[in-house]
Amino acid sequence: MTAVLPITGIPVAGCPERVVVVGDPARAAKVAERLDDSRSMAAKREYHSYRGRWNDIEVMVVSHGVGSAGAGVCFSEIIRGGARRIIRAGTCGGLQPDVADGDLVVAIGAVRDDGYSRGVVPLAYPAVADPGITAALQSHAPGAHRGIVLTSDVFYPSAVLGSNLPQWQAAGCIAVEMECAALFVAASLSGVAAGAVLAVDGNPLADSDESMEDYNPDRQVVADAVSDMIDAGLNALVA
Repeated sequence: MTAVLPITGIPVAGCPERVVVVGDPARAAKVAERLDDSRSMAAKREYHSYRGRWNDIEVMVVSHGVGSAGAGVCFSEIIRGGARRIIRAGTCGGLQPDVADGDLVVAIGAVRDDGYSRGVVPLAYPAVADPGITAALQSHAPGAHRGIVLTSDVFYPSAVLGSNLPQWQAAGCIAVEMECAALFVAASLSGVAAGAVLAVDGNPLADSDESMEDYNPDRQVVADAVSDMIDAGLNALVA
């Protein structure tokens, strides 16, 4: 019987060194369609994985779901399975006025406002992307914004505590998302290189929509950005 990683179901011997991680299982399937010799590896819970070749190099794409806790499980297992170069390709909300719908963001580091990373290392430990991967992403997405992103466990703000987005905008964060800090910390603790390229699907502060009531990621400008993001992520992965 083939040994598999217990939560993701990925065969232990089936994980290549280069992996793209995405939130949505449907997006993982779309990435897989771009690969040569693409084949499904496993599909358990939110974790859908495919293996194939990009520019004649073996790669894998895995979905990790929404939020740092479940994503942390995915990151831990693929590293355990042999991943050594990981790029997150996902969506984000812009925080600065010039970070608009359809733009791309390359994260150089992440604010650890998530639960997972607090559970594995003290908060004084930084969540930073690998410089080599960051440079590769920027070369394949030359128009992308570059900076620190906020990783938050909160999508819809609380009526009790409200939104902390203005605070992090003032601190210079360029975007908000939900998994980068978990990836950067998990990778760094394991000696693995990781980075992230993100497509902007809204700007809650610029749009005066901190409640996210008018959030709509299913627009053509976002779809076009996601397509560009996937290309940049795959090209940087094999650079």
